[in-house]
Amino acid sequence: MPSVVITGAGRGLGLEFARQYAADGWSVVATVRTPAAADELRRLAGDVRVELLDMRDHQALAGFAGRLGDAPLDLLIANAGVSGPDRLVSAEEAGRWLQVFDVNVVAPTLLAQTLAPKVIAARGKLVAITSQMGSIADNASGGWTAYRASKAALNAAWRSMAVEMADEPIAIAMLHPGWVKTDMGGAGAMIEIPDSIASLRRVIAGLEPADKGVFLNHQGQTLPW
Repeated sequence: MPSVVITGAGRGLGLEFARQYAADGWSVVATVRTPAAADELRRLAGDVRVELLDMRDHQALAGFAGRLGDAPLDLLIANAGVSGPDRLVSAEEAGRWLQVFDVNVVAPTLLAQTLAPKVIAARGKLVAITSQMGSIADNASGGWTAYRASKAALNAAWRSMAVEMADEPIAIAMLHPGWVKTDMGGAGAMIEIPDSIASLRRVIAGLEPADKGVFLNHQGQTLPW
């Protein structure tokens, strides 16, 4: 059966990714920061393995491939992320900005590099859940500055990774899930979580090795950098 690693799988988009892939017969490794609190994840039907992974623990990220055994990996979905402060006018906010960049940029990039040999062996796919708010060209409203900057940096890092892996038989994509009714998106968001994930899965299924460092929305449309 195909295999997927999903980070930030305890709730929201990550939980729904795990639910849908498990329901379709995938072997799912679902990572969370607090396994003891992942009750809903543990109740999912199918082949779901819950793993502790703190995205701020660089040593754990670098060694994560060793916890998965020798089998190839068909898909990584680097989904875990945080929003952070809206501005930068104090030392405390500066520290929180660094935490946002650690979780949203450093962690998914390090994990992708760590798991890349397994994904290459499977001729699989590396996917980061990013945001249209990381588009510099699309920013006409301001706000959410730390989050925007981190997602722009994530896009840049994964684009560089894609260039470096240009000859490898894998797809590398940064995907925007839309404005979804999650804790971050809020109740006023336009898209239900299951609908967003179903759309993202269709986009992921259609990715080919020629798709290196693409920035797409949940409908598969290219977004501006």
